[in-house]
Parts: sequence; structure tokens; C-alpha cells
Amino acid sequence: MIAPFVVAPGNRNETVLLIPEIKRLLSITKVVGIKLGGSTMSLDGVYNSRKNRKAIFNLGMTPNIPENKGNRKKTKRGRKQKYSPDIFAERFRTIERVFAWEDKFKRLLLRFEFHSINHYALKTIAYSMINLRHFCG
Repeated sequence: MIAPFVVAPGNRNETVLLIPEIKRLLSITKVVGIKLGGSTMSLDGVYNSRKNRKAIFNLGMTPNIPENKGNRKKTKRGRKQKYSPDIFAERFRTIERVFAWEDKFKRLLLRFEFHSINHYALKTIAYSMINLRHFCG
């Protein structure tokens, strides 16, 4: 799992941040030497748009995004979008586990920080401590 930190105000919708963050993800994978082609990007239904799916597909990745039904009662016409609930369920369990680890740090749980960069720094310290505990037993 590779995920760059997103530094954004807490009151901003993150769906508009996907395309710029994909560019950051590419720069990270280039430095590390990982190829993204053939892998799967699993996201929430809020990211289900033609623009986002095309950006993910252009990376050589497979988008795994559940259909956002909105207020529809009937299914959309056209080709059915690929979606694997098993991959999504595993992703959901992993993300929730990370949030549970993050919630052990009170300053992150209540978000006392007004500036995003300070919150980012505290998250970096928290994840470093989590990794230290994991790798040092």
C-alpha cells in the first residue's frame, strides 16, 4: 500500500485532490523504483467519475471504485464498471485499522492544530512511532 500524505484544510472535499495527488504518487514511485502498471487503485464511491477513472487507467492501473448510485432507482445504461467487493473489503479493513492506530494519539483524534502542516508533522511522528513499535516488537 502506497499513499502520499495529503496536506489540505479539514473543511475541503478531498475528491478534487485526487488528480494532483496521483502526480505526487508518480513522483514517489519514481524515486522508490516501483512500477504502478498492473496494480489496482481502490477508492470510495465518492471518487467514481469518468475523469478519475480515466486518470487511474492512464497510469496503467485498474480502478476499483463502487458505483455511486446517487439518487437513482435504475441502473445506468452502458457498459458495467469493473468492481471487486473483495478487494474493497480488504482495503476497508486496512484503512480502518490505520485509523484505529492513529486514534491512539489524542492530538490527532481531536485535531487541535489549526495549520495543516502542523497536523501533517504530528501524523508523521505518529506513523513513525507505529512503525517503530511494529518493527522493534
